[in-house]
Amino acid sequence: MGWTDDRVATLKKLWLDGLSASQIAKQLGGVTRNAVIGKVHRLGLSGRAAPSQPARPVFKAPRPARPVSTTPAAPRRMVAETVAASTPQLPQPIHRIEEPGSATVLTLGAHMCKWPIGDPSSDGFTFCGRRAGDVGPYCREHAQVAYQQPQSGKKKTGPTELARSLRRYI
Repeated sequence: MGWTDDRVATLKKLWLDGLSASQIAKQLGGVTRNAVIGKVHRLGLSGRAAPSQPARPVFKAPRPARPVSTTPAAPRRMVAETVAASTPQLPQPIHRIEEPGSATVLTLGAHMCKWPIGDPSSDGFTFCGRRAGDVGPYCREHAQVAYQQPQSGKKKTGPTELARSLRRYI
């Protein structure tokens, strides 16, 4: 269906009334939302009398104030420790109090551990600062925490697993 003068006038009225392109397309019939948007653009109807959806009053509950402590709490971190057991297992992380690091954002070098210690918004925020390992940006201790291997079940090896995998292809 083409754009007649009557349909263009209706389009202009509905657009200035604040209806969305989808709503206008439904009322006009025979045109798509994109056709309405294209025609509005070609007519230069950018301004609207009202928004396409009425503004809802926004009520946000006030957040409770953070308690201010006189002494900053010591930041915590996780440290990986090996668990002695009869079956070999991966190191399990445990919680331990973290001492402040020796590097700040300004003193952090290329080969220093970049493990964050503390709250970034506080004044006492530091980085570990120890010598980083060859693998990544962390020292050996922090790399164990950051790069944990997934715990897999029993490893499937042996003649039964080989026979099962060969049956798939036979």
